[in-house]
Amino acid sequence: MPKKRTLWLAALGAVLLIIIGALGVGVMAAGPGLMSRGFGWGCPWGFPGPDSNGDAAVTSLEEAEELATAYVARIGLRDVHVTEVMEFELNYYAIVAEENSGIGAMELLIDPASGRVSPEPGPNRMWNTRYGMHRGGMMGGRYSEGPMTVLAEEAEEIAQAWLDHNMPGATAGEADPFYGYYTLHFMRDGQVEGMLSVNGYSGDVWYHSWHGAFVLMSEHEAESRPAPWD
Repeated sequence: MPKKRTLWLAALGAVLLIIIGALGVGVMAAGPGLMSRGFGWGCPWGFPGPDSNGDAAVTSLEEAEELATAYVARIGLRDVHVTEVMEFELNYYAIVAEENSGIGAMELLIDPASGRVSPEPGPNRMWNTRYGMHRGGMMGGRYSEGPMTVLAEEAEEIAQAWLDHNMPGATAGEADPFYGYYTLHFMRDGQVEGMLSVNGYSGDVWYHSWHGAFVLMSEHEAESRPAPWD
């Protein structure tokens, strides 16, 4: 009986592993399809990253910038600085860029209730080939084969086509370069309405659906040099 029970448990475990593996593959396979150049909406999932221990509410862009700057120092990232901070209904958002190149290093979210800082989900983690979850390319593949093949102007055109299809009347802004992708604000009636990103190799579009309504923003003059793929 003990031997039969052991064999039965082993078989059950194998079946469970197969089911879990199939579900995992399904989730990963759904990502690029939903983010396709064919105007998918994008999927705001990501992977856990290092968070700060927030302990107080954030009430201004200045406080959000201080927290983002402290976070970058805490994780040991050097020669970068915060170049932009935005306040949305659900979070504060910050761009951290390299001082020498002006290229974006990462995008951060700051929780307004606690001051907790974490890497933004989506492209920041999955497409960022230098600082993201998949350094060297998503799954080691097509997203990191040399300089980005989609230029900034092309990314703006792709973003505008996506907006025309999904959010008629919205206008794509300037494409901010990161490693492996671009992030853009889009406007409506002269006001920021939201954000999206364009993959620098495939042209896939990922809509940032986790911000809520736009409130306010501040920008700093950043030392900017031509990106190596321009």
